[in-house]
Amino acid sequence: MVPQLDKLYYDIGEVAAMFDLNTSNLRYWEKEFKQLAPKKTGKGKRKFSQDDVRLIATINHLVNERGYTLEGARKHLSGNKKESVDKVEVLEKLAYVKSELQKILRTMKAE
Repeated sequence: MVPQLDKLYYDIGEVAAMFDLNTSNLRYWEKEFKQLAPKKTGKGKRKFSQDDVRLIATINHLVNERGYTLEGARKHLSGNKKESVDKVEVLEKLAYVKSELQKILRTMKAE
């Protein structure tokens, strides 16, 4: 699932919670995926931008939904950056449609 983004930067803990990961996963992904470029804020803290969060969503999707390994996901994303952006847009649209459908269903049940 792609989270709705409303801030410019997200703490590493917030990003981990969005994707049900732990922060050590994200630190590992940061090393593996050179496209991720969080701001370092001292004491091991990271601030991820909206673009970083979208990329993490794509990595998470490739690994969990499509059964890639992290190495496979890295190769896939580094092979075609345009394609990875398109996938993020598609995932965001699907997440939005899903949330709208859930709202409609809840409203129908309440009536």
